[in-house]
Amino acid sequence: MKALTMNDVDMKGKRVVMRVDVNVPIHDGVITSDKRIRAILPTVRKALDAGAGVVLLAHLGRPVEGEFDEKFSLRPVAAHMGKLLGTPVDFCAEPLKGVECAPGQVVLCENVRFFKGEKKNDEALAASYAAMGDIYVMDAFGAAHRAQASTEGALRKAPVAVAGPLMFAEMEAATKLLETPERPLFAIIGGSKVSTKLTVLENLLKHVDGLIVGGGIANTFLEAAGYNMGASLVEKDLIPEARRLIELARERGVRLPLPTDVVVAPDFEHASEAVTKPVSALSAADSAFDIGEATATEYAKLLSEARTIVWNGPVGAFETVPFDNGSRALAAILAKSKAYTVVCGGDTVAAVEAFGLASNMGYLSTGGGAFLEVLEGKTLPAVAALADAAEKK
Repeated sequence: MKALTMNDVDMKGKRVVMRVDVNVPIHDGVITSDKRIRAILPTVRKALDAGAGVVLLAHLGRPVEGEFDEKFSLRPVAAHMGKLLGTPVDFCAEPLKGVECAPGQVVLCENVRFFKGEKKNDEALAASYAAMGDIYVMDAFGAAHRAQASTEGALRKAPVAVAGPLMFAEMEAATKLLETPERPLFAIIGGSKVSTKLTVLENLLKHVDGLIVGGGIANTFLEAAGYNMGASLVEKDLIPEARRLIELARERGVRLPLPTDVVVAPDFEHASEAVTKPVSALSAADSAFDIGEATATEYAKLLSEARTIVWNGPVGAFETVPFDNGSRALAAILAKSKAYTVVCGGDTVAAVEAFGLASNMGYLSTGGGAFLEVLEGKTLPAVAALADAAEKK
């Protein structure tokens, strides 16, 4: 990643504006998971230790742009962050009217999505953000794929724009997977629809030695391979695309195993009636919600050869028992693997954490959309802006 970092700039006595990701779950004013807040604390401390004042910009949820909504206010985040940081974090409700921030002080501004023009990357709004400080730090990888005023526009307007440690680490992990992985490299791509991950699947076939598909994606691939998937979620219109990808994998020598057995039930409401069947034996009423034990065993053998594994998307409806077994088995395989394992995407990270195996993974990335776009071969807007800023210095 071509970008200046916080190590490349003198922050003493400066005001540092940071775009961070503290998009945490809040219920009745209570933060139920502060993982993202804890993740940005080292970045904040780094600036404070260098003698800077810190102004934080972030979003929370998806409010109607331009309208204040108390449930999406970042005020509770400021209070919680202050406790974790061990120093008060002031809250600025109207940052566009000016932000007071002296060296050694931390100020969290109100939700950027309350301000009109954020999503459309309004130049005037971007300039206002950039003018809040001497240095602009982009450390919100999870929002780096969005060309918005606080994530891309401000980087281009700022006097100095640099990548924060989290941003840099995420990009390094994603780039390493595509450019210099230790081989064999295997990718596991789950999810409900081929349509949402068609580009990433095609791009990965240029880089990986093996590709495992799961969830609804696997259902569509199985129909493309000639199996009748009964009442399972299948994107009929994308069966030709799935066939094309299967053929492309064959041409490139990429191993693309498909499930040999699946866990089926009439629907989610009848999960207690779930049974495992060979993919060749599904009835018209069967819906596949997970991979079976034989498939998991086969995948374990295949992945034992890997030296690098990237996993995005659970391979079954893991939120519902017993459809969590396939993803649980895969997580256990990765946890024991000698390979460098990268787990990306909110649902996949949540699954690994729920299984108590997060600490056994090589790298966890919650920037699902951004990480996928890197795997698709796209240049993220924030990354392009940071590279341009570095070129000017």
